[in-house]
Amino acid sequence: MMGKSARGRPAVLACLLLFAAGCRPSRVLLSPVPDRIDAVEGYASLTITGDQGTDRTKFSFVFQIPERGRIEVSDFLGRTLYQIIINDQGAYFVVPSKKVYWQGPEEEIIDKFFGFGLALDEIVFLISGQRFESEEESPLSAWTLSRDGRGRVVAGQRNELRFSVLEFIEGTGLAETLEYEHPLNRGKMRILRMAFNPAVNPRAFETPFLGRFSRKSWEEIQEIFRDEN
Repeated sequence: MMGKSARGRPAVLACLLLFAAGCRPSRVLLSPVPDRIDAVEGYASLTITGDQGTDRTKFSFVFQIPERGRIEVSDFLGRTLYQIIINDQGAYFVVPSKKVYWQGPEEEIIDKFFGFGLALDEIVFLISGQRFESEEESPLSAWTLSRDGRGRVVAGQRNELRFSVLEFIEGTGLAETLEYEHPLNRGKMRILRMAFNPAVNPRAFETPFLGRFSRKSWEEIQEIFRDEN
């Protein structure tokens, strides 16, 4: 499973290149985009096709600006495959079904999901358009973006990752469906639900339960996924 579902996750980043400008609620967007964004959460589906076949998953995400995030990846039967939890104590890759986890540098753990290193504040920035750094230090400085006549981001490229937006959330500049291409794979992702400034339960980012789990190396985590296949 790890070979298909956790490697080469740059597809997900593509969907996060969203700039909100005067959005109104729709069947996907559950809230208007506020002037100040403190949190964002959502749910999406992802299909990846690579050398090892096609992998279909769903994932939920919740980010609380500026330093807490949670991503939960599940199969299409709703079974949790793994979680990524980031808080002010560290970053964790958790496999609840096996009661194991790997703790590592934030960017390295996110790399196992997206396919390359990325900081949490950069993810939040790409979702919401919120800036936490100066213009010169903007995370988007590494991206080449294409916009249409309405100013919406319709395509982009960063190194070997390319994406294009196929469909926008009604009445907004937010991507609803997009496709991507990367040397490791190609795929399509669809945002199913997204909301800004929800009432986030702070316990979503807490990790005391890891005291009952076994800490593993990344190599051991990979072996666990290989054994399941």
